[in-house]
Amino acid sequence: MKKKIGIAMHGGAGTILKSLMSAEKEALYTSALKEAVLVGEAILLKHGLALEAVEAVVKQLEDNPLFNAGKGSVFTHEGRNEMDASIMDGKTLKAGAISGVYNVKNPITLARAVMEHTEHVFLSGGGAVNFAKEMGIPVESDDYFFVQYRYDQLQKARQADTVVLDHTSLKEIESKTDLEDKKFGTVGAVALDVYGNVAAATSTGGMTNKKHGRIGDSPIIGAGTYANNNTCAISCTGHGEFFMRAVVAYDISCLMEYKGLSLKAACDLVVHDKLVKIGGEGGLIAIDALGNIEMPYNTEGMYRACKRNDDDLVIGIY
Repeated sequence: MKKKIGIAMHGGAGTILKSLMSAEKEALYTSALKEAVLVGEAILLKHGLALEAVEAVVKQLEDNPLFNAGKGSVFTHEGRNEMDASIMDGKTLKAGAISGVYNVKNPITLARAVMEHTEHVFLSGGGAVNFAKEMGIPVESDDYFFVQYRYDQLQKARQADTVVLDHTSLKEIESKTDLEDKKFGTVGAVALDVYGNVAAATSTGGMTNKKHGRIGDSPIIGAGTYANNNTCAISCTGHGEFFMRAVVAYDISCLMEYKGLSLKAACDLVVHDKLVKIGGEGGLIAIDALGNIEMPYNTEGMYRACKRNDDDLVIGIY
């Protein structure tokens, strides 16, 4: 019997409307999503580990300025790019996470290094950056992370004195229409390999104009990222404060483990019921040990893609 494999990824959720998207930009996003998911699938087809696949997919997205992670990270109030990331191995329950790092080209690679080369789970700020340098993980100058569109977002957000979540048009920032809770820019991936292992990875540049060292759910194990071979692997994208309060990623695993819910039932309950009740907006990608994939969201859209066994490639935005 052929072993099951599967890969799913997301590039953020929120008010993503076809009416606000140019055909050219839509084509760029579609192409980027396809490219990233195929990078992960290629690793799984060669019997690579789920952990390797999710890191490779997230790196691909971190290197693409279309997404709010790595190179495309948004600017803080101080005009810096501060990044968060986490990764988890469903086989061992080992995990690595970093937050508030700067100049690290691929934060997800640093998160994996924390998992594999320290006795810790979570490093932050300058200490994490120093560790990256010790490990020989590539760092880049501020210029590498400078994306004009992101900088323009910061200037508008400063003028409007608001925090801006990702995938926000400059017109929306100027009109201050419901900015606080409509845009969520994060990238993530989940995978199942031929050995039955699942893994999850998440990376983000956070919120435009964020202050006081704000950290969201992306680097927090159990909130934005979780993986357990007995249940599933999850990567979230949404209004981080709500995902932390609801411990979203772990909650789905718990519903499967202790209540016996299917992956779909657990995802639907958390995303469309439990999160909605507390005002949480966003979505997630999930895969279980049987290769089932779910990509639910309660916003207008979520950049997403998945590929399972011999099934057709699925790509979605709205």
